[in-house]
Amino acid sequence: TTGSFNTATGKSALQSNSTGANNTASGYKSMYGNTTGYFNTATGTQSLYSNTTGARGTAVGYAALCAATTGGSNTAIGSSSLRDNTTGGSNTASGAYALHHNTTASKNTASGMYALQTNTTGSDNTASGYKALKSNTTGSYNTTFGGCALFANTTAGYNTATGYVALLSNTTGANNTGSGYAALKSNTTGAKNTAVGSGSLRSNTTGCYNNASGYLALYSHTTGHHNTASGYLSLYANTTGAN
Repeated sequence: TTGSFNTATGKSALQSNSTGANNTASGYKSMYGNTTGYFNTATGTQSLYSNTTGARGTAVGYAALCAATTGGSNTAIGSSSLRDNTTGGSNTASGAYALHHNTTASKNTASGMYALQTNTTGSDNTASGYKALKSNTTGSYNTTFGGCALFANTTAGYNTATGYVALLSNTTGANNTGSGYAALKSNTTGAKNTAVGSGSLRSNTTGCYNNASGYLALYSHTTGHHNTASGYLSLYANTTGAN
């Protein structure tokens, strides 16, 4: 009605706009429900489709930020990225299906196809890499760099995984750091472990408070606690030993 400086290209683009200003919508039903939202950019069929009052959002790709209503300052680039987001704000998703199921969580960054795909309410996560943190739902403050890093993580928080399949199997273990290819790969519920080096603590599942530094350090370790190994193949064969 009175909105100004808007640009709409495509059937039903910005159809419901009333006072929203400085919006750009390109694609079938892009920003269809926008009423008072402003400074939004939507490119792609049904991108930012449900947005009403959300501002400063950017959606590029089919159904990107499709369900967003009032969440603002979100950036979604890729088909179905941030598709289910409703009120979550300050999220960045780059890659098809990145942060696909995010609803109300904020301050997440997902870069890579399927990164943080199932995240719903977990906040302050950073996932970089194909399927990084893919299974995360409510876990917060996790950081991953590498394909499939922290892939199975669901509710655990404060984990850092750097390297392909680092902390791959972790589900609820918290405060772990895995740096290097397959570091802490088998860890599921073990907590407060640090593994630096390719294959370090690779077999650990539920062991806690272990520190491994070096190629394949504590490689065979599974459930023991409070072990420290530093150097190439150090404590390689240790399995359940502690302290």
